[in-house]
Amino acid sequence: MDNVCTKCSGNPVYFRRYSGERLCSECFSSSIIEKARKTIKKHKMLKYGEKIAVGVSGGKDSLALLDILIKMQRENEYELVAITIDEGIKNYREEAVELAIKACEKYDVEHVNMSFRELFGFTLDNVLENRNDVKNTSCSICGPLRRRGIELAAKKIGVNTIATGHNLDDMLQTFMINLLSGDVYRIKQSKPYSMPKEGFEFKKIKPFMEIYENEIAFYSFQNNLPFQSTDCPHMNENIRNELRDVVNNLEKNHPGIKFSLMKSMEDITENIELKPKKLVTCLVCGNSSSSSPCSVCKTISLSEKLTKSNS
Repeated sequence: MDNVCTKCSGNPVYFRRYSGERLCSECFSSSIIEKARKTIKKHKMLKYGEKIAVGVSGGKDSLALLDILIKMQRENEYELVAITIDEGIKNYREEAVELAIKACEKYDVEHVNMSFRELFGFTLDNVLENRNDVKNTSCSICGPLRRRGIELAAKKIGVNTIATGHNLDDMLQTFMINLLSGDVYRIKQSKPYSMPKEGFEFKKIKPFMEIYENEIAFYSFQNNLPFQSTDCPHMNENIRNELRDVVNNLEKNHPGIKFSLMKSMEDITENIELKPKKLVTCLVCGNSSSSSPCSVCKTISLSEKLTKSNS
C-alpha cells in the first residue's frame, strides 16, 4: 500500500526513493539512528566508555549528530563534550554559536567554545579583507584552521577521538575534488580509522558518512532541532558547491547512485596500494606532516600576512 508506512503501517511522511520505502516520522528517525549505529559498528569508530569530542558548528549535521550520540549514549556509556570553533564571520557565525550553546545546555553536555581570534590572533573576516589571490579561497583558508582549532580544543580537554557531522554528500564531494585534482593519496587516506592514523594524535570519526545530507536535514526537522538558518556567505567560492549540484542531479535521475559512488571510493581506499608518504615533524607546531612547515602552519602564516597588510 502506498499510503502507509512500509515498516509500521502508520502515516508516511517521507519517501526514500533509493529503497522505495515510505516511512512515518518515528520510523524515519529510527532508521537514521540505526544507520549511524551500523556505520559506527562497521568501522569500529567508538570504544565502550571512551570520551568523544563532537564538533558542533550549529549547522544541521553537527546538531543532529549530537542529538543522535546522546540517544545512543546509554548503550555505549561514552562521555561527550562539544567543541565549537567561531571563525569570526560577521552576521553569520553569531547565530550558529548561540544554537550550539543552547543545544549543549539542553543536553547538559560540556561545551568548549573557542574562536580564531583566541587561537590564532585573527578572524576569518580579517584575513579575507585584503585577499587578492583567487587561489586562496575562503574554504582553503578556513578549513585547515577549523580542523586545527578543533584539535587544539580537544587536546586542551584531553580527548583524542573527534566526531564530526560529515555526511555521505560531503564524503562524495571530497572524493571527487581529490579525484579531479589527481590526489589519489588523499582518497586513500579518507578511509575510516578505528585508531588514530599512524603518526597522528587524533582519531577522527564520521558516523553520518553513509547517510544522505537531505535525510539528516529531514531528521532535524522531524525532531525539532533548530539549526543555522543561513548559508555561509563564502560557500560559492569552492568547486564543492558545483559538485554538490552535479551529484544531486545524478541522484534525482538515478536513485541510489550516491551509494554506488561511495562503493567506488571504498574500493579505491581498500584495494589501491600506495607507497606511504614519509612523515616529518613540522618545525613550527610539532605535529606530524608530509612537509615542514605543515599545510596548516602555511595557512596560518599566509593568514597572518594578509591580516597585517590590513592594519
